[in-house]
This record gives sequence, structure tokens and C-alpha cells, in this order.
Amino acid sequence: MVQIIENAQLKEYNTFGISACASKLCIYTDAADIAQLIADKIITDQTKILVLGGGANMLFVNNFDGLVIHPQNSFIKIIDQDADYCYVEAGAGTNWDEFVEWAVEQKLGGIENLSLIPGTVGASPVQNIGAYGVEAKDSIYSVNVVNLRNGLQRTLTNNECKFGYRNSIFKNELKDQYLVHSVVYKLSRQPQFTTHYGSIQAEIEKLGTPTLKTVRQAIINIRSAKLPDPKVTGNAGSFFKNPTISASEFEVVRSHFPDVVSYDAPNGMVKLAAGWLIDKCGLKGYVNSNGTAGVHSKQALVLVNLGGATGSDILNLSNFVRISVFSKFGINIEPEVIIL
Repeated sequence: MVQIIENAQLKEYNTFGISACASKLCIYTDAADIAQLIADKIITDQTKILVLGGGANMLFVNNFDGLVIHPQNSFIKIIDQDADYCYVEAGAGTNWDEFVEWAVEQKLGGIENLSLIPGTVGASPVQNIGAYGVEAKDSIYSVNVVNLRNGLQRTLTNNECKFGYRNSIFKNELKDQYLVHSVVYKLSRQPQFTTHYGSIQAEIEKLGTPTLKTVRQAIINIRSAKLPDPKVTGNAGSFFKNPTISASEFEVVRSHFPDVVSYDAPNGMVKLAAGWLIDKCGLKGYVNSNGTAGVHSKQALVLVNLGGATGSDILNLSNFVRISVFSKFGINIEPEVIIL
């Protein structure tokens, strides 16, 4: 059943807690609902559309003059399995961390490092969410989508999704053309743990031997210690992408900053920790002039709504951070958050 709300307030639909309005908000549960919206001419060729799940990677600077579609199809079901893998379909409206918890309880590996990431399953392929050395693309088998202009459904394979670092075909060629209805994950019955990133290994040792549960708990402990709860302090998690530079550029940076935090990247490139760059600019804990927005005191990669911030407050802060990093390092850091 479709629910349509006119002049809808979106504050509760974005983790920054920013007040913004949409001309219309549609809450849907079934893929056929999109075809009905088209038949009823609520969606036309001229309709501006935004698909908004948990709003965990969104910054509203302006009101949205169009139709916001909020998936509320929450389900998890096993659709196939063999001795090595289990193929699990989850609805776009399913809470992401609850899905990860379910997988761990079922002893299915592949997404445990993505524990406690806010948002919904539908965002996982769009953003190719990632953390602690793991990305959603590593386990995504296929993505079921609905065409927003004709209501037809189709399935895209992992390769067809053209996944990249915090990127996918849904942010490029197919942007605003399809709605992610559900995602099929290929989860392993014999998981290989990724524990080399950051302090994961040390945290696991406190909990015992590496298991799906201890890896998940280690990630939860690390994230809880460093990242603010969006239910308490408005934020969108990591605001910036980690920049990737050439090996020669990296040597220049390292000659001036020997303690620079870096990771090997494909094709001989080097990925730098954006949080480290921001921290070295002395911005961890920084608060803007009117006290509404700041850089989180425990993780410089996170920008926070300290109370009453507008989207412009957060955007201006992000620009200040980017300019500061470029002035000090000559490196441009790009927002991971979608700015509207």
C-alpha cells in the first residue's frame, strides 16, 4: 500500500537531523507500487525523484521540489544455498545493521566488518558502503531494481553494477532512473576474516578468538568509541572519502609528514586517511562560529550537527575543512555524503 504525504518534513528521514521539506513523500512497500504511481500520474517524465532510505549519507541544503520515495519493504529471506554459500535477499527498507546481525547469527560471513553502519539495505549497492577493509560489493550477488519511469523490474549482476570506491552505476549512468527494491547477498559458510585494518585485531584479542561474533563485536566496540550515535548527535558518519594519490605524490607528502597514515590502493596508487589529514590541520573538535556544527572530537572524518544546524552550516563547515586540508597538504578531499 502506498502512502503519499504532501509538503512532507524530512528531518526524521536523515541522520543529520536537518529540517527540509519535500513537495511529496511516498512511502512504499511493494515493487508494484511504483507502477501504480506511474499509472496514477504521480510520477511523470517531468517528476523530480529522490529515493531516500535511512538518509544516512544525505545532506539537505535546500528543500526538495519533487517526489521523495521512502522504501519500507523490510524482509530477509534465503533464496538458495549450497555447501559453501548462502544466497540471501533483503528488502531495500531493511535496517542494515539488523541484516548484518542476522547474518552473523546464521553463521554467514562476508558483511560482519560492516556492522553498525547506519542506514538501510537499499543504500548498500548505491553507495557501495564499506568499512574496515570490506565493501558491500565483495558480497553482493545481484540487485533487483524498478524502473522509475515505466515501473518495469530487472535484475543487475554484480559486474553490471560497476562498483567502485563508494560508487556504482546507480550514481552515474543509472542515476535517478531506478529504485533499488532488494539486494541478493552471497554469504559464506566458511568465512575468511579481514582483521588487519586499524585496531580490529587488538580488539578481537580482548574478546577471544576470531569468530563472526567476535569480529562483529570488535567493530561495534571500535565504532561506538569513535563515532557519535546519530540518534543523539546528528551526523552522516564519514563525511569525506579517503583520497587516492599516485606513488610519486605520496613520496612528496611522506617527505614532509613521515607519520602519514596510508594504505596500498590498486594500480600502484596510495590511499590516504582523510581523518588523519583533517586531524593534522588541528580541526578535530572544531566548532563553527555560531556553535551549530563541528568536527567530531573523537573522529575528524565526521561532521556533526551540534544542535539547530542548517544544511548550509554543515556545507560551509565541510568547505572550510576541504580548504584547510588542501592548503596544508595540496590534496583535495571529496565529500562521500550526497549534498542536495
